[in-house]
Amino acid sequence: MPDLDLNLLVALDALLEEGSVTGAAERLHTSAPAMSRTLGRLRRVLGDPLLVRAGRGLVPTPRAVELRAEVRALVSRGQALLIPPAAAEPAELNRRFTLQTGDVLLTTIGAALLATVRAQAPTVTLRFLGDDLEGTSAMRDGLIDLEVGVTDHLDPETRTEPLATTRLVGIARTGHPLTNGAPPTAEEFAAADHLTVSRHGRGPGQVDQRLAQLGLARRVVASVPSYPAALFLLRDTELVGLAPARLGTPAAEALGLATFPLPVDLPDVVLSMAWHPRNDQDAGHRWLRDMVRGVVASPAGPPRQLPALTLPDPARPAPRPALTAR
Repeated sequence: MPDLDLNLLVALDALLEEGSVTGAAERLHTSAPAMSRTLGRLRRVLGDPLLVRAGRGLVPTPRAVELRAEVRALVSRGQALLIPPAAAEPAELNRRFTLQTGDVLLTTIGAALLATVRAQAPTVTLRFLGDDLEGTSAMRDGLIDLEVGVTDHLDPETRTEPLATTRLVGIARTGHPLTNGAPPTAEEFAAADHLTVSRHGRGPGQVDQRLAQLGLARRVVASVPSYPAALFLLRDTELVGLAPARLGTPAAEALGLATFPLPVDLPDVVLSMAWHPRNDQDAGHRWLRDMVRGVVASPAGPPRQLPALTLPDPARPAPRPALTAR
């Protein structure tokens, strides 16, 4: 089988459309002699003269007429493959996207994201997964389209975009001693019985490190694998937990829980979204990222500081939302 030269298809399309060597040469930005040589090649490959002289012009042979429509279609499809994809039309999307996010974030953005997606793309399905696949090759293998949350465990090639930051606060039942009056001291906070959330039952964390620097230690009496389970335990016990200031507070407040400022300094929680570079230019995936960006953070500009959804303590004025740099 002879080597396939796709440039011959483009040249044949131009020759059959123009019906002229000179016209085809101008169309393809080449010289008339070069196009004449290409026509000679095409004649040898196809075993047909293709264009023959009739007076001062050229006319197609029956074989050329037979090929014209098919060649035009092939060249058009080839050109379409090399044109950047058009923006996605959400109403025409019929896809399922798999998102990985922790249950803390899901309880906050899940309803808003579903409402936004359904309003624009009613035939799109969202499949939410927990963080069980963290640290695996699930995104690289195409099992996850988008991860939203704290993304500090990713493969080097993964694309990430910071969305927002929020601080950690304490959380306990309404009426708990730490939620009444002035913000608790470090000693009062450490003296309480604590509940932690860890899917793997991990041990001491940053709170314990900060308390240790003050010569203090807290007692963790229980650990649960999910945030919803923690909320119910905190509601029915005297235990104290931690939560991102904005995330999960609607569910917490619905259960009669309250938040309070922590007496130790902790790094802000950075919320990001992450995806594999194979999806960078996919129109549907870009639309999905826009939807998530609009729900979690401002659609434009740098990540924004997310305010807590709790009433400010009279003794401690609530800070104004601050911008964080990328």
